[in-house]
Amino acid sequence: MSASSEKTTDHKKIRKWIEERDGHPAVVKSTESDEGGVLRVDFQEPDESLEEISWDRFFDIFDSRKLAFLYQDTLSDGKKSRFNKFVSRD
Repeated sequence: MSASSEKTTDHKKIRKWIEERDGHPAVVKSTESDEGGVLRVDFQEPDESLEEISWDRFFDIFDSRKLAFLYQDTLSDGKKSRFNKFVSRD
């Protein structure tokens, strides 16, 4: 079974992937500003450094920074992967 990563900018795919893993959109608190903050996916584990944000805010920041979502669907053993990273669209 493949454990390769894929890259997308499709909002529906990104939201579906995150929600299937019980995650929600967040920013790193110390980086939040009017322009947004450093995007993260919070998987419900206690993380005091993250602040949950709305999907609209998440995708506003995502698009304004011209980001893409790098993700992995499954691990080599077939289990759902949580690997994700925000990268440049270039």
